[in-house]
Amino acid sequence: MKKRIVKATLAVTMLLGVVLGQGMVANAETVTPVVTANPAATAKPTTTVKPTATPAPIMRDNLSKFGLKKDLELPVTVTTGGLSYTLEKIMIFDAKSKDAQTLIKKFKYSGEGKYFIWTKITVKNNSGNTIKKDYKDVSEKWRLGFGSQLGAYPTMPRSKDASVNDKEALWGWSLAPGKQMSSYQAYYYNGDFKSFVIWVENKNNLVSKYIVNPPEV
Repeated sequence: MKKRIVKATLAVTMLLGVVLGQGMVANAETVTPVVTANPAATAKPTTTVKPTATPAPIMRDNLSKFGLKKDLELPVTVTTGGLSYTLEKIMIFDAKSKDAQTLIKKFKYSGEGKYFIWTKITVKNNSGNTIKKDYKDVSEKWRLGFGSQLGAYPTMPRSKDASVNDKEALWGWSLAPGKQMSSYQAYYYNGDFKSFVIWVENKNNLVSKYIVNPPEV
């Protein structure tokens, strides 16, 4: 009797073991493995590199319009007796043109001529004495020539004629030692254009510099 009970117990135990084992296998097959996903790479924003803008060249003259081929590029500096004159820009206009008339009317320039010449200049006094042009000293310290005997002559801006060291339209000026000024100065001219020279004179010293050399004879 005891032997039958033991056998029956063993049989039940073995059966439960098989059933449990099959269940564990079945469950194991149905378990979906967890896949650890790598974090997506963070996309870096695309940086747009803007091309460096090329600065527009400064137009310092229109001499070629009048058949003048430069030997020197502006700005050009001429110095004598402690006075330094730098021609920064020069524009030549027909005196009846719109550009010329705008300036002539704005500053009420006196006189007249075939051509109206507009210059930008910087003047420095490197001497130990005051240099000036006024009613006591009317001599021109610099002049412009274009190969004609007529020469260009400065014209007075009547809207500024009482001003000294005016920055818009120069007439009278005075520079103490070590001082400088920048301004605009106008000329009339009636001759031909064959060359271009700057004369600077101070303390009886005259120096010239050709921007456009005269044609070879």
